[in-house]
Amino acid sequence: MRPDGRANDELRPVSFLRDFTDMADGSVLVEFGRTRVLCTASVETDIPRWLRDSGKGWVTAEYSMLPGSSPERIRRRVSGRDQEIQRLIGRSLRAVCDLTMLGERSITVDCDVLQADGGTRTASICGGFVALHDALSRLMVAGELSVHPLSDHCAAVSVGIVDGECRLDLPYIEDSAAEVDMNVVMSGSGGFIEVQGTAEGQVFDRAQLTTLIDLASAGIADIVDRQKALLATPPASRVAGS
Repeated sequence: MRPDGRANDELRPVSFLRDFTDMADGSVLVEFGRTRVLCTASVETDIPRWLRDSGKGWVTAEYSMLPGSSPERIRRRVSGRDQEIQRLIGRSLRAVCDLTMLGERSITVDCDVLQADGGTRTASICGGFVALHDALSRLMVAGELSVHPLSDHCAAVSVGIVDGECRLDLPYIEDSAAEVDMNVVMSGSGGFIEVQGTAEGQVFDRAQLTTLIDLASAGIADIVDRQKALLATPPASRVAGS
């Protein structure tokens, strides 16, 4: 029995609250159990210097754990871990975004962890996609884009082996004791964007790897269904950047 009573193939309670803030072009509060992340997407007309006159835009991300998000106060700084996670978020979102259709503008997706209980990077990807989607939808409503640049959905989830069992969506109490820890990012159509897996305590075999991938695939399909249900309704009407 898992500490929270879930089955090994069961996600924690997942929710997306759109327009959690009013100023960003897109924003969402995403919750996976007790993990809560505020994701905002901000559109700018400037692009990285190396992309100027290319006709392409850019999507990037920033990630941080705020003070008070964990039992021990997190210092206000960008650590090596933060940099690695924000690069992962940016790569994941760019994988489903046509940068040519975006045009010469950049979008920064900020992911601020309000409360951390495992899976903050995967929750950031799931919520960051919704915030990005809403920001782009508002650009279309404003007539600045004729075609939506997102070609597919994007979601992520953690899996791992704890006490010899393959489990989906690990909270901190399981993640910190896992023999194997893995993060999987996929597109809505089932393609793999990134797989990060590490044997923390003991090696794992191919059969266990297959089980972990199958768990992640099913969990991500569930998350994508929730994203689709949410995004079936356009975001509230307002001018991007207002």
